[in-house]
Amino acid sequence: MNPVLGWGLAVIAVAAGYVGYGWPGVALAVTVIVFWLLLQFSRALRVMRAAAGRPVGSIDNAVMLHARLRTGMQLLEILPLTRSLGQKVADEPETFVWTDAGGDHVRVELRGGRCSAFALERAPAAGDAPPAP
Repeated sequence: MNPVLGWGLAVIAVAAGYVGYGWPGVALAVTVIVFWLLLQFSRALRVMRAAAGRPVGSIDNAVMLHARLRTGMQLLEILPLTRSLGQKVADEPETFVWTDAGGDHVRVELRGGRCSAFALERAPAAGDAPPAP
């Protein structure tokens, strides 16, 4: 959700609570807002806890991850797909790489906290010659 929209709705809820029920309505609106923020925080912690249990930058299958990625996804939507934290390879744009056991890897670029580009890079086959320097 857009933060401006979310905080705008929170202000409207507080105002509507005051107009409709006075100070008890404000208390109810603030309680609902705090509950919503706690749910979001809990979701973020749950995703990070699950991702922290695996080696950084490792995934089961790079091709399957590539098939599930979409532009516009937030990092908290990508981490449950990978079940691990990505290896950060660049700061601008923020770029993470996940590699599977076969050597294939997926590179994901994030701009503004959302996936702006992603690419699957296959490992060279066993019979292929290594690339020239």
